[in-house]
Amino acid sequence: MKVLVIGSGAREHALVRCLLRDPEVAEVHAAPGNAGIAAEVPVHPVKVDRDEAVADLAARLDADLVVIGPEAPLVAGASDAVRARGIACFGPSARAARLEGSKAFAKEVMAAAGVPTAMAVVCDTPAEVADALDRFGAPFVVKDDGLAAGKGVVVTEDRAIAVQHAEACGRVVIEEFLDGPEVSLFCVTDGMAAVPLAPAQDYKRAYDDDQGPNTGGMGAYSPLPWLPDGFVDDVMDRVIQPTVAEMHRRGTPFAGLLYAGLALTSRGIRVVEFNARFGDPETQAVLARLRSGLGGLLRAAATGTLAQHPRPIWHDGAAVTVVIAAHGYPQATRLGDQIGGLDKAAAVEGVEVLHAGTRIDSDGVLVSSGGRVLSVTGVGRDQRDARSRAYEAVGHIQLDGSHHRRDIAVPR
Repeated sequence: MKVLVIGSGAREHALVRCLLRDPEVAEVHAAPGNAGIAAEVPVHPVKVDRDEAVADLAARLDADLVVIGPEAPLVAGASDAVRARGIACFGPSARAARLEGSKAFAKEVMAAAGVPTAMAVVCDTPAEVADALDRFGAPFVVKDDGLAAGKGVVVTEDRAIAVQHAEACGRVVIEEFLDGPEVSLFCVTDGMAAVPLAPAQDYKRAYDDDQGPNTGGMGAYSPLPWLPDGFVDDVMDRVIQPTVAEMHRRGTPFAGLLYAGLALTSRGIRVVEFNARFGDPETQAVLARLRSGLGGLLRAAATGTLAQHPRPIWHDGAAVTVVIAAHGYPQATRLGDQIGGLDKAAAVEGVEVLHAGTRIDSDGVLVSSGGRVLSVTGVGRDQRDARSRAYEAVGHIQLDGSHHRRDIAVPR
């Protein structure tokens, strides 16, 4: 099987690495990739937000399967364009990807499917925003209705900040604050059947102790030993299967990766958000634990044969991912700083270093090219062991002005 992975982040690097380990996969290509991905597989220039450009590349490579990583090309219709060429594609249609592309649409689907989620109001005017903030009170939760690269949500006690964020976004969803820890659950689905992957937890705030602004994600770990028994089965029964069934009923079946961001509240499970693709950085931790092949699983979802495919098999132990971010991220990010120490980091037993915002400059030097620069994943016999390996490797990496959280996977 020849697989083309679309995207350029650490999530796509993790997908590439996992596919390369799969004996069913003979060849992997990526577009546009990054410096780390380019060192392992052929990469191709492509504008990922141009659906026909993605489809043209897939056809030119004679790919058997296209895996679309980022949300923007999915919402733009890249998977539709690929399927129109007769090529299997892992990723929902543009209409189905609205589950991530519009938080208001996702709330509508959840209401119709009876899926438990936060009470919310869709707001288009300052008056509606003011009324909703009064209704729910602090902490205020304000979400950009559209795509915002993981940074469209503000949770604050400061009403002025909430109003400012709403004004900057335009259309927003304002909802009640959900107490309790959050869990990420990825589910592979072909539009009818759905298969859960291992649960994970990510860290959205920029700094230790959940301080600072929201980011695209600063770290993650899997599994979650504190989850109650039967948690995954409960989520599948109450959240995933009803959502998949509702999307099918609407004539817009969701085939791809349905990501449920969940809160374990005092009133039970509540959906925080849906995404239409693998999350980053949870993907890095989850796929590091996958023992069975990834290519066949994704192809089964893309071809409507998931019910007949064997369930995923997981390694024992744990995985912990730590994100190294550039100076100033997520606000005024500085680019172009030289990166060093990767060989020493990758030499730590049980560690893999995955690239996100990296490139080779005109002098042949590896430099930063994005806010989140690297993901370092440690795999160990348990959470403590995996965490120790990850942070040992992080300590070898040099990137001027960079920062990372030091509390990823610290028991709470």
